[in-house]
Amino acid sequence: MLITTAPKNCLTCNKLIRGRTDKKFCDDYCRNTYNNQQNAAGNNTIRNINYALRKNRRILESLLPEHEKMIKVNVEKLSQEGFVFKYYTHAYCNSRGRFYYFCYDHGYLVLEKNWYLIVKSSIRLKL
Repeated sequence: MLITTAPKNCLTCNKLIRGRTDKKFCDDYCRNTYNNQQNAAGNNTIRNINYALRKNRRILESLLPEHEKMIKVNVEKLSQEGFVFKYYTHAYCNSRGRFYYFCYDHGYLVLEKNWYLIVKSSIRLKL
């Protein structure tokens, strides 16, 4: 018994597909083009967020002298540098219930009257 199926066209270029019945694309180029187009919008959002996170980390690192463990900085200084407060990689709650917000290994603690305490994490992750 011969089962016939309707001819299928490539999802990218609309050419007739030959071969397996479950194929969706005529070749690798069309498959890659289709998948890149599907993922483009999501990748752009992720790329922008990662850029903001890396920039935040660079700002925190530049404000904290290498030999210091922590330093107090005014919110105006962070804003001048372009720091975006809504982006951070993780938060840590200390034993007093105060939250530190981190951009990778550099973080900050919100203090009173628009002051921030910038710190570098001493925790080394083993991957």
